[in-house]
Amino acid sequence: MAVVLPFENPDEHSIDALVDLVAPDMERVNGAILARTGSEVTMIPEVANHLINSGGKRLRPILTLALARLSNYAGDGHIKLAAAVEFMHTATLLHDDVVDESEMRRGRLAARMLWGNEASVLVGDFLLGQAFKMMVEVGNLKALEILSSAAAVIAEGEVMQLAAAKNTATTEDEYIAVIRAKTAELFAAACEVGPVLSGRQRDEQAACRSFGMNLGITFQLVDDVLDYGGAAAKLGKNIGDDFREGKITLPVVLAFRRGSDVEREFWRRTLERGEADDADLEHAIGLMAKHRALEDTIGRAHHYGAIARDALALFPDSKMKSALAETVDFCIARTH
Repeated sequence: MAVVLPFENPDEHSIDALVDLVAPDMERVNGAILARTGSEVTMIPEVANHLINSGGKRLRPILTLALARLSNYAGDGHIKLAAAVEFMHTATLLHDDVVDESEMRRGRLAARMLWGNEASVLVGDFLLGQAFKMMVEVGNLKALEILSSAAAVIAEGEVMQLAAAKNTATTEDEYIAVIRAKTAELFAAACEVGPVLSGRQRDEQAACRSFGMNLGITFQLVDDVLDYGGAAAKLGKNIGDDFREGKITLPVVLAFRRGSDVEREFWRRTLERGEADDADLEHAIGLMAKHRALEDTIGRAHHYGAIARDALALFPDSKMKSALAETVDFCIARTH
């Protein structure tokens, strides 16, 4: 069943301007990433580089660099913090794929499919250790506090999601709380450490954190929609993976809440009891279309995106500020 989604034209929005503005710094971050994945234990760089070099946009470390520049930071601590952010993100992906039993990641076999669950978890732990080493080397206690707290919150979010898994009674507020912790917290921390390094006023630090938090929620909500309405080649995973894994995402929450008793029983059978086949995925997409669950999830993404853009208002107009606002639009309009 084809579902027409109200995405903006992705060709009208890109992160190219942001990438260009931080390109020299990002080259240094890539060098730090390469250096820190080295190990005499051969499997560690093999597993780490399989994911690190798999074509991700590295949006989170780019944001760390961008918000540091927006805050007029003149040192080089943001390089190591950006690399640390990318290692934290990569570690969570390695762990996520084990928990979710995922087979694909960014269009390639997940690391767990090639090296096993144990290696994926342990290499994720290695990357977290390297991330914390870099944070300590920067020597800014507040930045260390922000990123270490984020690591704890992300883990809490993972456990919250595990507790909510296959629970069709999950409310919208409960689901937003999960993605705020699991996904948006790292965006928030990545954006907050730049102005902290710069010694900016607390209101500006809070504004940067708000930008990252709301951008992260926006990013995840669009991801949720793409699982039911995207293209596998562009997504880097199979369409319907969330459905097959019994994940409760916002489109499911909305469709379940708005459905009839018969429709709710369908969701309980397929998601709670795991009794689903390919035909059920088509039916699930149909129910989402019937109840405008995908469209309204995108509407929520626009809402959080607007809050993210508003958070930048404290800063004077600049190419960096415009590029960050454009990044919000890109995250909403993206098809991959």
